[in-house]
Amino acid sequence: MKGLGTGRLSADHSPKYTRIERERRFLLRELPPGLSITDEHAQITDNYITGTRLRLRKSRWVTTNEWTLKLTQKHTPQPPDFSRTLITSIFLNEYEYEVLSVFEGNEIRKNRYPYEHEERKYSVDVFLGDLRGLILAETDFDTDEEMDDFPVPPFAAIDVSRDETFTGGSLAYLTSTEIREALAARAGATR
Repeated sequence: MKGLGTGRLSADHSPKYTRIERERRFLLRELPPGLSITDEHAQITDNYITGTRLRLRKSRWVTTNEWTLKLTQKHTPQPPDFSRTLITSIFLNEYEYEVLSVFEGNEIRKNRYPYEHEERKYSVDVFLGDLRGLILAETDFDTDEEMDDFPVPPFAAIDVSRDETFTGGSLAYLTSTEIREALAARAGATR
């Protein structure tokens, strides 16, 4: 690895390029009422680059066959609060995506459905592959107060916003057995 030379790496993040993402994440037992697996959705493949906080994402909106390619860094400034992250993203062209795809990473595949409940927009993620059976819903907020005061929606089993297990960076490294154990533990907690 090439060194930095003398000096040290700054620990702060410039607000010019980074934004705060406030989101609550909920574990679901099934799709919410009115949402069907055949509804319009995006197919998402995330590759979490090993040993980094970087995620390489390709997303295809199924009905239009349009692709979005991007590189994202997510950083949790105050663990164990995983509901607030610092996020920086850049959009890539196809060549840039292919160049970066050579890095070793752990993959997550999911279908993301837009969903609205009581005038609030959610993203409902139905996971594929080793994470099949996992369904999460997430919703974003503009302020900390709004996020902190938001109740668990009636279609959700439990709030997993502050549970590192259900962050993309952790899910990418779980085996199918580990996710089943995590789901069984959470299911027992909601009875």
